[in-house]
Amino acid sequence: MKIIDGKEISNQIKQEIKIQVDGIISNGNRPPHLAAVIVGEDGASLTYVGSKVRSCKQVGFESTLIKLPSSITEDKLIDQINLLNTNNEIDGFIVQLPLPKHINEENILMSIDPNKDVDGFHPTNFGKMALNMETFIPATPFGIMELLRRYDIETSGKHTVVIGRSHIVGRPISILMNSKGKAGDSTVTVVHSKTLNLESYTKNADIIVSALGIPEFVKSNMVKDGVVIIDVGITRVKDESAIKGYVIKGDVDFESVKSKASFITPVPGGVGPMTIAMLLKNTLLSRKISN
Repeated sequence: MKIIDGKEISNQIKQEIKIQVDGIISNGNRPPHLAAVIVGEDGASLTYVGSKVRSCKQVGFESTLIKLPSSITEDKLIDQINLLNTNNEIDGFIVQLPLPKHINEENILMSIDPNKDVDGFHPTNFGKMALNMETFIPATPFGIMELLRRYDIETSGKHTVVIGRSHIVGRPISILMNSKGKAGDSTVTVVHSKTLNLESYTKNADIIVSALGIPEFVKSNMVKDGVVIIDVGITRVKDESAIKGYVIKGDVDFESVKSKASFITPVPGGVGPMTIAMLLKNTLLSRKISN
């Protein structure tokens, strides 16, 4: 069993990005600039956005954090997005999800200029990804593909089971792993909450990508020997004995599954760090597009 170290790979990618940024600056050009919009005071979102801002600094990017009250109207939020769409100093930006219930997330995502949509959620970019065209790929699936490539994990002809069908992870990773090329050419099955006898699929999977959000859902009796496990789940589970009062759990019961796995991502430290690294990579691409 080999641990897939997302932290190490993400640091490598950040170093590669920094070298490119240094080159941009040495040629007399401004560095890439990423903006993040956060609505409200959600603790997990604030932590995550804070990590993104710190990562920008590490690689030499400019960053702008725009904090807005949870009471903001949808129209006012769209006005703010339009300002970012037309600001030539901003290469790319994200709107941190989830948004307050009174705001329609789809309307917000549709209002983002596709050329600045570094989260890769706009239908224009999703469509380009499906057609294997250069575009912004959603950061988490992008990170998974990069881990598979850098660990030289064979995917061609393999059976991959994706657990979950969200537009953020499940759907895009199923498309990417089914596409031609390195880390692709896999036969992909997507299972979800309505799938009957889900175990019959996971037991026959060469690779499992779990993005369900249910802690320790995947047990050792659900997988075969030699399976590759990519655990995207990240759930805070209450634990009074922990310093923070909670522990982070993935979708996979790591302790029971690791003995059967050939490769496995830990939680935390697996897919999570890659998401931010690939967001930076998308921002670098947006900088090139804006030139």
